[in-house]
Formats: sequence, C-alpha cells, structure tokens
Amino acid sequence: MKDFKYNRGLVLVIIVGLIAAIMISFARHDVEEANRQIDLATNYEDLLELADREGLPADEVLAKAKEAGITSLAVYDTTFKKLNANGKATAIAGSEILANYHSGALSDPMWRQLVVGGKIQGNEIYIVGHDARTWKELKEDVPRRLGKERVELLQVGNEEVMAVKAHFESFMKMDIGMPTDEMEAVNKAGFHVIARPSNFNQCTDEDVKAMFKRMDGIDISEMVFSGSQVLGANKSLQTTVDEMKARNLTMGLIEGVTQLQFYKQDGMDEVVKGIGYDKVARLYAIPKDEQPKLKIATAVERWANTDEERNIRIDLLRIYDKPSPNMSLLETNMQYFKDTHDILIAHGYTVGPAGTYAAFYPSKFLRALVMAGVAAAAVLYLSLVIPSLNTAVKKQWLLFVVFALCAAVPVLMGTGAKIRVLAALASANLFPALAVIFQLDRIRYLRDKISLGFGKMLVTGLIALFVTGALSYIGAAYLSASLADTEYLLEFQIFRGIKLTFVLPLILVGIAFLQRFDIFDGRMDDTDGVLNQLKKILDMPVKIKTLFLMFVVLIAGVVFVARSGHTSGMPVSATELKFRAFLEQAFYARPRTKELLIGHPAFMLAVMAFWRKWPTMVFFGLVLIATIGQGSMVETFAHMRTPVYMSFMRGIGGIVLGAGIGAIAMMLVQLWQTVISRAKERKAA
Repeated sequence: MKDFKYNRGLVLVIIVGLIAAIMISFARHDVEEANRQIDLATNYEDLLELADREGLPADEVLAKAKEAGITSLAVYDTTFKKLNANGKATAIAGSEILANYHSGALSDPMWRQLVVGGKIQGNEIYIVGHDARTWKELKEDVPRRLGKERVELLQVGNEEVMAVKAHFESFMKMDIGMPTDEMEAVNKAGFHVIARPSNFNQCTDEDVKAMFKRMDGIDISEMVFSGSQVLGANKSLQTTVDEMKARNLTMGLIEGVTQLQFYKQDGMDEVVKGIGYDKVARLYAIPKDEQPKLKIATAVERWANTDEERNIRIDLLRIYDKPSPNMSLLETNMQYFKDTHDILIAHGYTVGPAGTYAAFYPSKFLRALVMAGVAAAAVLYLSLVIPSLNTAVKKQWLLFVVFALCAAVPVLMGTGAKIRVLAALASANLFPALAVIFQLDRIRYLRDKISLGFGKMLVTGLIALFVTGALSYIGAAYLSASLADTEYLLEFQIFRGIKLTFVLPLILVGIAFLQRFDIFDGRMDDTDGVLNQLKKILDMPVKIKTLFLMFVVLIAGVVFVARSGHTSGMPVSATELKFRAFLEQAFYARPRTKELLIGHPAFMLAVMAFWRKWPTMVFFGLVLIATIGQGSMVETFAHMRTPVYMSFMRGIGGIVLGAGIGAIAMMLVQLWQTVISRAKERKAA
C-alpha cells in the first residue's frame, strides 16, 4: 500500500493562515452588518401617472406611497413631452404655426405679425413658458443642451418666445434639465430625491456646476446618472467628483441585466474612484418586461432575496400596470410597496437613504499570512500525489519558501492584486481536494482494522461528510480572505475563475485517487499510479454502448458547468424554480442543489461503496461526484457580494439536508440488496 505522510509543519502553517483568514472574515462580517439600510424607491413620474389613471389628486397618491413605506422618489430630467403635458411650457413646430396662419386658424395678432415679418421658420421650434420658474430654467437649460447659436429669444407682445433650431420629434424627447419644482414637490411630500440627471453633449465644467447648483437645497438621497454616460463625461469628470464630494452625495450604480456588476456608463469608474468606494450603493430594478409576469408575492420575495444575496441597497420599484384581482390599480401598487417594506423590516433591514460600505481593506500582514497558508496547501497537495516528493521533506520546505515569497511579498508591498486572485483560485480548488484526499487516506488506513455493520457505516458516513465539509470550509475562509475588500463587496472586482472551480477539484482528486487505488481490479497495494493507469485507460477497447455512456456523461458535465453563473442562458425548469422557492422559505439561505442533491448524497454512497467493496470504478465515480459538493461549498464564497455569513449558512444547510438525502439513499440501497439477497436464497433453496 502506498502510504502518504502529511507534513505537520505545512499543516501548522495552514492553521496559522486559517486564523488570519478567520480574523479577516469576522472583520468583513462586521462591515456587512453595519450596512443594513435600504432606500425603497419608485419613480415620481410613475406615481403621477398612477394618480391620473385612478382620477385622484397627486398629493393623495404620494401620501399613500409614503404610508406604504416608500422613502425616495426618482426624478429625471424634464422633457418637452412632459412640459407640454403638464402645461408649464409649450413647444410648437414652426411648420404648424405657418399651417395655422395659412388656414386662418392663427388668430393671435402678435403671432400673425411674426409670420408676416418672416420671423417664423418652418424648420424651427418655438417655445412659450406658462410658469415663471420653469421658463427661467428653460432659458438656462436649452442653450446648454443645444448651444447658444441654435437658440434665439423673440418678443411677442409682452411675452418672450424661444426660437430653437432643432428636429421637432427629437427635441420633444430630449433631456432638458433637472426640474426644481418636481424635486421640491418630492421633498414637500416627505420623500428624499434620487436625482437622475443625464449628461450634456460636449459637457463642460460650467454645465456640471449648473446642474448641481440646480439641486442646492434639495434633500437628495442618491445620485444615479441616466443614460450611457455619467454627468461630466468625458472632460469634466473631476468637476462632477468635486461637486459630489462637496455635497457628500452617494452614487447609485445600476446592476447589470445579467445580475453581475453594473450597467456600464462612460466615466463611471473615474467618478467612483474620485468620491470613494464608501460612497457607492448598488441599485436594482425588476426588468420592465418581466415584472408584469410576476405576482406581487413573487416580486416581494425577490426583493428580499436580492437585497440579502447581492448587496442591493437601492430598490427601485416599478408600478404594476394592471390591477390584481378584486383590487384597484392604486390598491395593487400600494400593497406591493407595503409588502416589500414589511418583508425588508422582517429581514432586519431599516429603510432610508441607501447604506454604503465603510472602506474595508484588511491588514497586509494578515493577508500575507493567508498567502503563505495557500502556498503551504499547494505544496501539501503536491506531496500527496508525488510519492518521491512525499518522502523528501527538505524539498517540500524549499518549494514552500519559493511559493510563499512569491505570494506574500507583493501583498506586503501593497500590490499583489493578481496574486490574490490566484490565491483565491488555488483555495477554491486545493482545499476541497485535500479534504476528500484526507478521507481517502483515512478509510484506507481503517479498512482492515475495523468491520462495520450498516448502522455504524451510516454513522461513519455522516461523520466523515461533516468532517470533510469542515475541512473544505478552510478553503472557503482562505478564498474570502484573499479577496475581501470594498471593491469586491461592491462587485467592481469579481472572481473570474468560477467555471474552473467546477472542474479542477475533480481533476485534483482524480489524480490522488489513481495514486492510491487500482480502478481496474480494486487492489490497494502496489497500484500502478496515475500515468500507468491513464495509459491503460487509453489502451482500452471501447464498445459503442461505452461511447454512448461517455457522451451522456459529457453532456451532463456541460450542463453542470453551463448552469452555473449568470451568463449561460441555460433555462431552469418550472419544477426546479418551485423547489428553489421552497428551499428559500425553509432555510436561512437556499442550499445549492449540486450539493444537497448530487455531491453530498454521492459522498454517503461512496462510503457504502468502499466498505461493501463495490467495483473500484464505481467507487471512483462516486468520489468524483462527491467532490462536486465539496467544491461547490467553497465556490459559494467566490460570490463576494453575498454576505459571508449567508454563504456560510448556505453551505451548512446544504450539508445537513444533503446528508439526510444521502442517508436515505444508503437505506434504499441496503433495502434493495437485502431483497435481492433473500430472493437469491429462496431461489437456491
């Protein structure tokens, strides 16, 4: 039998690194727990539309929204489509004025005089203000948007008229500027304002300052820029940074459609770096085409999960366009707002201006210890699969020193961003593999020393699963500590090795298995090792049914990898969605199905396969499948936006439920074997 010894010195280094990793994780947990306030928001325009559709005063609808728990209303740049509708200004195409003149419908003598004097051009637009404040702002905003050379002020009697050279349909939709009256109305109704300004064409420092001056005296909770550019892009971003810092404003960033990182806006990164990551909050809105398909209860549950799992701190709720059964449209939306508010409170959140993360960058010294621990794990793994290295302790320490210096020194110097990612990738793959390898060595040692009945075998399997899970969690702590900082919590930086972590632990465990077992006849002594066994596999004649089985396994592997992540497009069945919803209700955090339905039950069956001396090839397959569960437990922590405590509890729920399912699977196999055995005995008799 090939015995592999564990270098206790390397194990000690791993333990020291684990202590450092746990310290970082506790500090991260404190930062996450301090950020538990959510801005529950909707669009101001949506509430005005709701009031019109229900035939109610706007003030009444605003009051009901406030009572339902809404804390902020989003206000966007005004447009002439809105101004024409609310009567505060009117934009008329010159061609329409001329047509009215020639048809005799233009009765105002002053306008007729302008036509006669050749002042009205068919390809121009003429603007008249009906509200003093709005008119004052339009005289500031329109020249800034179009350029002073395209705007001329005319006098029509006692009124000023603005003549604009622009395409009428495009002009009606064009963003003009932030409306003071709307922002003041929002504050007067008791809400904060989420300011949603758009950028200017060829924006200047003066344009940026004018926009922020417009918001002086307004209670603004967050600034969320509209369109594909932030205000100030690309030449006046520093002015935007200075104005936001002077007002201590939080910047809201819109989560991407794949629920990963953000909707990209030009200048976004520069502004964020300028104001600081501690002044950034993540915003999510249920897609406009998806919300009508969701029942209120489903949408409410999504908000609870979204805020908890993805660190969303601005919930921008859209209104429902159709009423629920036996409810008015107003009642439907107020119920939606209230239920969302109530579920957030029940989950321990408060509502108000969006919470943000304090600047979190762990100690370089602690992080360096983590790097050294990962280096020790890498050398330990190599020593457990290379027999010659296992007996050469000095070579192990030499390798460790080289790996540790390469990993720790850049971190101590304040750089090492790529090293940290490599350490996280190594942690996600090495520790689940080491956990499984330890159990393989353990059972090889115990097999000839003890004999187990079914009851003891079941208990042994449960204990082994929990021990293996605990060892895998060491990798989770290392992964979290390697990456944890504010940029990762906000998803400005993401771990990009997730797909690899679904496959690499299987390869690492497979190599170790082939060094310990002969998969062809089950011999435990004097195995041929990895290379010789791989050669045997490659030299094996293959039958058509074997090829078909390999094809099925390949398809299953592709689905397994593709189903993970946010961008695969692999559909999820309605049955699975219902099962997921049940798990979300039953557990603090929904366990991952690849753990509770695949990996952990396979682990229990692998224990049974070993003690019952099933074909080694079957045992090998079950061990690899069991590794999926261990790798998944660690990979969960690669989603840094998810609070570390939630990731921890997700794994606990998965291993508990998976152990139960595995135990049931063992009982069913035992029952089947008993039935088959008795049937053979009766046949023989």
